[in-house]
Amino acid sequence: MFLKDARDYQILFLSLFLVLGIGTKDWTLRPEMIGVAIATTLLIQSLAALLMHLYLKRTQNTDRAFNPSLRSALITGLGLSLLLRTDHWTTMALAATLAILSKFLCKWQDKHFFNPANFGIIAVLVLTQDAWVSPGQWGEVGWYGLLFAGTGGLVLHRVGRWDTSVMFLATYATCLSLRDLWLGWTWDVWFHSLSSGSLILFALFMLTDPRSIPNARSARLLWSGSIAVVTFVLQTQFLLSTGVFWALFFLAPLTLWFDQIWEAPRFTWDTPATLAISPHPLTRNDP
Repeated sequence: MFLKDARDYQILFLSLFLVLGIGTKDWTLRPEMIGVAIATTLLIQSLAALLMHLYLKRTQNTDRAFNPSLRSALITGLGLSLLLRTDHWTTMALAATLAILSKFLCKWQDKHFFNPANFGIIAVLVLTQDAWVSPGQWGEVGWYGLLFAGTGGLVLHRVGRWDTSVMFLATYATCLSLRDLWLGWTWDVWFHSLSSGSLILFALFMLTDPRSIPNARSARLLWSGSIAVVTFVLQTQFLLSTGVFWALFFLAPLTLWFDQIWEAPRFTWDTPATLAISPHPLTRNDP
């Protein structure tokens, strides 16, 4: 049933943001690009999941039912549509393809450690000349902030990963406040730096992917705090406006190390929000 799975809420809200963004922000993203992103993620997810299913069936003689996990693929397609900009559909298709394949190839003990949409974005930024990310596309938070906070909070409540967003935003805000105090800037500068809609969208929806972040709360707090510090350094010292995406990409592999240090059950999508962990940390689940 729709809305029983936390991913249904993500799909609903990300779709809403996409419609609102195009309708109120006059984005340059063409509708066909959205179609390419979504169609490619669904196609590649289906093919990769089928190949994985056939491989496991042959090598492990398992009778596990085939589940392509199209919800996760759709979320990735919507995320790319919200954040990635390009003039060529081939670039968007490449980003979507690499995003989905990262879930199947960049994994350890059946856990992928890169956020798929983030991986696809970074990949095409490196491999192509016509891809870019516009961190300021949402402008200042305004009423969007209330919408982001409300919907994001509902999703995070469903998956139980609100601590990750809070730690990231609190650490980033602290770094900004220390810099502004050192430079003698007013609090208006601090507030303006934190009022980016894209920053809030990243913190609530991309950073908190429960299948690719550390399992234990202590590990998540350290991990998200580290991403905030690296983001601050990249943005303020290297003037890299997309620093938040690079920070997540570089520090994503630490998830594997943290899971070894802090053992905790792995998240699954199979159970209600209050019980959304597997009974064993190595239990298989949808990619």
